[in-house]
Amino acid sequence: MLLKYNPVHKKVPVLVHNGNAIAESLVILEYIDETWKENPLLPQDPHERAMARFWANFADEKCLFGGVWSAFCAEGEAKQKAVESALETLQVIEEELKGKKFFGGETIGYLDLVVGWIPRWLQALEEVGEMKLLDAERFPCLHAWAESWVDLPVIKESLPPLEGVVEYFHGSKKYRLSLAASK
Repeated sequence: MLLKYNPVHKKVPVLVHNGNAIAESLVILEYIDETWKENPLLPQDPHERAMARFWANFADEKCLFGGVWSAFCAEGEAKQKAVESALETLQVIEEELKGKKFFGGETIGYLDLVVGWIPRWLQALEEVGEMKLLDAERFPCLHAWAESWVDLPVIKESLPPLEGVVEYFHGSKKYRLSLAASK
């Protein structure tokens, strides 16, 4: 079924609505925003919408994949550099959040959903990758946001158990290391 609905990437997430498949997280969120207008995710102002998309791309490309994931995958001296880079990207996200309850202001919005991986994934990646990134003293706004995010009933009931996420990343690390050893 996945291959039918996402033949290009062959992976989740895929949203199927009215028999039509929409792939990729950011595209799915924009589709939801455009389809169910009574609960907007993106701001109505065009400039604010563009900025939300900018920050979403930054969070995905620079923070998750370019920063945190690189730190998780790296070893030795490269790991220290990657951790420093991840901390820099998290600092940028911290600055964007300052003075706000949520990234969109007082209500959950598009960017909150995009960075919603931080509380659960980052905690697991820190444990498995033997690193500390989300320090409450260094990132007080992001840390407070993460704590309140996981306490929201709609989020809390949807989060996978931390143990399962840790187990997944242990498997991912083991697989990655086995590939490196076979080269």
